[in-house]
Amino acid sequence: MSSEFNIDSQDLIKVGVAILCGAMLGFERQYKNKTAGFRTIIVICLGATLYTMVAQKNGLLSNMNIVTGIGFIGAGVIFKDGFSVNGLTTAAVIWISAAIGMVVGAGSYLLALIATVVILFILVLFHLLEDYVDKIHHERILSLVFDSGNHDNLQVIQDMIKNQHLDSKVRHVGKKDGCLEAIVVVIGHKKHIRKLDDILLKMPQLKAF
Repeated sequence: MSSEFNIDSQDLIKVGVAILCGAMLGFERQYKNKTAGFRTIIVICLGATLYTMVAQKNGLLSNMNIVTGIGFIGAGVIFKDGFSVNGLTTAAVIWISAAIGMVVGAGSYLLALIATVVILFILVLFHLLEDYVDKIHHERILSLVFDSGNHDNLQVIQDMIKNQHLDSKVRHVGKKDGCLEAIVVVIGHKKHIRKLDDILLKMPQLKAF
């Protein structure tokens, strides 16, 4: 292994391109207030570039080590909140930013810039599509707590959901302190779910949802 690392203009260009690509992806994550934001994505992209540069200059293979390390970082931003899982997109951005950094380190600047633009296109424009799909096919989890153990109350809720042109799935039914509890997943248009919320607020036999 060489003990000297001579820096030339190409190395500085690689660093600059890595920072630029990382900044573009990081800004999108920061704008949406995600866990791994502007600085984090830049550092990941630049780090992958530097590892690749060192490996190339010393005839080493660092690709698998970078992938393994990024896997640990990506796993750290994924968390489960009730029935939903958050952080998957941010973990994917971390993963792809490291890949782009490796591409920059290998000297393929055009490929790195094209990949960055394509990823931004997916994150921004496809997010709008996701919002539209979520609007017309929204999922809401209701944790229902009734004021008694009467099971008919749950049937009343299910009939009410159906009348609002919504679909429902009962995930759990039980009793606690003599009160009926149920977890119901409601699926449908957001405007219908908002109407359902207004109706549920007026139900005296419903303690919480």
